[in-house]
Amino acid sequence: MSRPRATDGDTTRGAPLFRLLPFPAHGTAMDGAGPALVRRGSMRKLLPSVPDQQQQLAMSNQLIDSRTSSPRGAHCYGPFFLEYALLAEYNLLQRQRLPGVYTVPAARTPLVWFGVLFIRQGYYQEGVFRFSVIIPEQFPDGDCPRVVMETPVFHPLVHPETGEVDIRRGFQRWKRNSHHIWHVLLYLRKAFYKIETVQPSNPEAAVMFEKARDMFALRAAECVKLSRDRLMDPPASDDPHSIVFSQFRPEVHEPVRQAMLQPKKEEDLPSGPASAGYSWVQPGTLDIFSKPESL
Repeated sequence: MSRPRATDGDTTRGAPLFRLLPFPAHGTAMDGAGPALVRRGSMRKLLPSVPDQQQQLAMSNQLIDSRTSSPRGAHCYGPFFLEYALLAEYNLLQRQRLPGVYTVPAARTPLVWFGVLFIRQGYYQEGVFRFSVIIPEQFPDGDCPRVVMETPVFHPLVHPETGEVDIRRGFQRWKRNSHHIWHVLLYLRKAFYKIETVQPSNPEAAVMFEKARDMFALRAAECVKLSRDRLMDPPASDDPHSIVFSQFRPEVHEPVRQAMLQPKKEEDLPSGPASAGYSWVQPGTLDIFSKPESL
């Protein structure tokens, strides 16, 4: 009788690299002593391909949607998994590129994000408002993240004493599979362009907006001026990642400014399917259809 066959070693596409052949039956001749070791396949180690942008986005969504279970059977999130889920949220936020909204997670805790909002039109035009996003520990389950303004803002949705923005009205029930932090920031941005007065956090601002629009515009302009006057003040938090503004220093900021204004060279542009397409802008300009037609 022959012994059962055993396999060992790395595999390439499911095939064993080495196979241990069975001992022959009694009375059969065999070269050398012991079993013969036969090599099959390649010695190369196959690595998975690098995921593209769509795969990375899908991985971020899967990470946010996946759950972990506690020994008691209830679903909960450990601290490390929570940090990875928030990193996935920040990855989604970066892909949205919300105009005039800039955020960075705090250095001491992943549950606080510092942000600044630039308003470019409307009653709060030219305002620069710093804020903080406070994320619940049960995220992405639980309640909606909170947003607190750093400087006083006269707005129907901003509480006059605490500075908290009524974000929850846009998310009556936080749905972990549908809602993300970038939705909260998008709602915050829209609140400064489209004023809502139903069930306000600041009734005085709501009544003034409905019945004395000129007075409301003056109060909003005062908030804008106050935000710009306090722009260079130290932030409310001493966290290393707090957003800080400073005066323009040519020796520090001018090289960065020039690098931003320089058009990218063709060899610096990405290549591949993500960059395929046609451009209707002359390189080095911002004019649309500026390139002369060629016959």
